[in-house]
Amino acid sequence: MNAFLIGGVILVAALVIWLALQNLQSRQKSGAIESQMNELRRDLQTIATSQAQSTGKLETIAKSVAQRLDSVTPALQDAIKNSAQITGQMTSDAQTKMADELKNTRDQISQIQRQLGEVQQAGKQMSQTAQTLEGILGGAKSRGSLGEVTLERLLEDSLPSAQYVKQYKFSSGEAADAVIKLRDKKLMAIDSKFPLDAYRRISTEGEEARRAFITAVKGHADSITKKYIVPDEGTLDVALMFVPSESVYYELLMTTDSKGQPLDAYCRDKKVIAVSPNTLYAHLCVIAMGLRGMQMEENARRLLESLSGMEKQLEKFTDKFGTLGTHLKNAQQSYSESDKLFEKAQNTLQTMLGAGVPELPFDDPPATLVPPREASAKKGG
Repeated sequence: MNAFLIGGVILVAALVIWLALQNLQSRQKSGAIESQMNELRRDLQTIATSQAQSTGKLETIAKSVAQRLDSVTPALQDAIKNSAQITGQMTSDAQTKMADELKNTRDQISQIQRQLGEVQQAGKQMSQTAQTLEGILGGAKSRGSLGEVTLERLLEDSLPSAQYVKQYKFSSGEAADAVIKLRDKKLMAIDSKFPLDAYRRISTEGEEARRAFITAVKGHADSITKKYIVPDEGTLDVALMFVPSESVYYELLMTTDSKGQPLDAYCRDKKVIAVSPNTLYAHLCVIAMGLRGMQMEENARRLLESLSGMEKQLEKFTDKFGTLGTHLKNAQQSYSESDKLFEKAQNTLQTMLGAGVPELPFDDPPATLVPPREASAKKGG
């Protein structure tokens, strides 16, 4: 407001100067200018009065603001103090929670470290197991034992013990690892001695080892056909070649010979079906279902024969029962006729007794006549 007043004063002063110059230029307007000067003086006096009043009001407002500030300051200090306490409490709570979280984090890290240690230990055990398995697969005899054990477990899990034979010997002296007994005394041979040497060399020697693998598989299929497909001794015209590894079985399925013929197709041409642990289990389950179905059919046949025999016995019983019924009917008829005759005789006798009995010429009194039914009752008594 002071700046406004100062600006007004400067403006008025500039106006006075301009009027003075006009007074010098024109004497004719002096009266009007004098009048205007008087008005300006009055205006200046009014403005000064207003400035003084405004200054007083400003002082009053300043005092009022100072009083209000004095009254607000204690409340503000209390609020600041309370805020400091709240902030301290919040800081303490935050520190406590952070300490708890850090403790939980340390516990979780310790648990993760323990689990990592267990995983490392399990990894070591798996490595040792892999080395042991590698050692087992290292020799042909050990590989054969592994295949035989796996085959034995699958047979035990799938078939009754009476439906298969382990180490079945043919008349040629050859022994199949197992044979399955089917209907009509048919046998299906299973061989588990699969050649794995060439397969183990595929990863290091490449195509040369793969060609050796193809040759070994073909030779093994030929051997199975020659040894274990013997129709004269009751075998089927097909045998199973057990591959005791899914990865080796996959390699066999994906491998073709130099003529482009897949290995499994060559085996099928030789009447040999290559099976892995999973596919052999599926084959055995199907065979078990078929055997159960044939057993049910045999049981049904025996039951039908038993029912036929029972039907014949019922026919004989019917004849005997009819004869007995005829005899009983005749006996009943004879009894009815006898009863009628007896009743007629009894009536006649009663009539005779009622008419009186003449005296006999004998000295002894006559015997008392007793009706037949009463006589029978007395004898029975």
